[in-house]
Amino acid sequence: MVIFVCWDPIPLFPRSPSYCYSQFHHSQRSQGRNPHEWHEFIVYIKVSVMDSSKIFPFLLLFHLLLLAPSSSIEPISTAAFIGVTTAVTSLVTYYTGTQSHFAMFCYLWECCVEDGNNVGLKEDQLEQDLKENVFGQHLVQKIVVKAIKNFVKNPNPKKALALSFHGWSGTGKNFVSNMIVKNLYKNGLSSIFVHYFVATKHFPHAEYVQKYKDDLQKWIQGNVSVCQRSLFVFDEMDKMHPGLIDAIKPFLDFHIMLDNVNYRKSIFIFLSNAGGVQINNVAMDFWKEGKDRESIAMVDVEPLLQMGAFNEKTSGFWHANVVDKHLVDFFVPFLPLEQRHVRMCINAEIKSRGLEFKNSEEKEKIIDAVLDEMTYFPHLERIYAGG
Repeated sequence: MVIFVCWDPIPLFPRSPSYCYSQFHHSQRSQGRNPHEWHEFIVYIKVSVMDSSKIFPFLLLFHLLLLAPSSSIEPISTAAFIGVTTAVTSLVTYYTGTQSHFAMFCYLWECCVEDGNNVGLKEDQLEQDLKENVFGQHLVQKIVVKAIKNFVKNPNPKKALALSFHGWSGTGKNFVSNMIVKNLYKNGLSSIFVHYFVATKHFPHAEYVQKYKDDLQKWIQGNVSVCQRSLFVFDEMDKMHPGLIDAIKPFLDFHIMLDNVNYRKSIFIFLSNAGGVQINNVAMDFWKEGKDRESIAMVDVEPLLQMGAFNEKTSGFWHANVVDKHLVDFFVPFLPLEQRHVRMCINAEIKSRGLEFKNSEEKEKIIDAVLDEMTYFPHLERIYAGG
């Protein structure tokens, strides 16, 4: 019997059970063995799921196995194999074998179960969070809630949901994506089913684009095979090397299954500064014409974003198939913030931190000081806050 322990320290591309299985076979073949001629006992441990105290029974069993005489391990007798299998089965059954134990397991840890506790949209809370904490973004509030709600409530979506957030820095793209995560997953931003990528950190070198693409596909496949309701955030899309994002095209397309994995319940969110100039120009034109900014509609902005992202050579969406094939469901514009919106943001932050002031005059003085430190554009009109 071969015991292959796959310990996952959560590297850049976290391992999955399918990854561990393939690594086991590779390790056996490299030693001139045929994996199929051996009894396989593959142990998958993910440290982010179980802490040291909760995983102790499992580790104790493996420790005893490792301390056992070598003659009892390789080759292992049939009796010993049955004994080990029974012990492991008993432990797993204790934690997950019955409905009550499974419920307890998922209460203590995080499971990919859409029960309203582990995974499930808190629709009213998301809507309230956006209303109370996101200012000057009427299009965002309208589109995001509707898109997420309709997608999550659909038991059999035709494809994965892809949202692309566009706008200058400081307009709330990361903030809104975090709100979505917190209202979808039990563990919020620390959920093991939520995966973040930052282009300049995770994909910095142009010469390694093909390797990044291969690793990214394996990583997404492994994680979605564990949980179909996985969420992936790609930040700094405007700094991503062209062509790289097309690695995920198969997962966004209208496939029922790919290699026995269903990707249609997954969510992909892209964050980009690309298109920020076009968005700002639309907002400025409405201001010059004396129109209310809340009258800006998606038809005024979305086509510009789609074309701009596709044709901007420095953008990760440059000539990307995911755009050309219309696999991005919504291009969501984040409008530039006026000073009144920034004031609302500061007030909301003060409230969330529970900060107290002697009086309202002191509070307003501090807020004014913060506003004075910011830059504004256009230079003469000073209407919008810079990122």
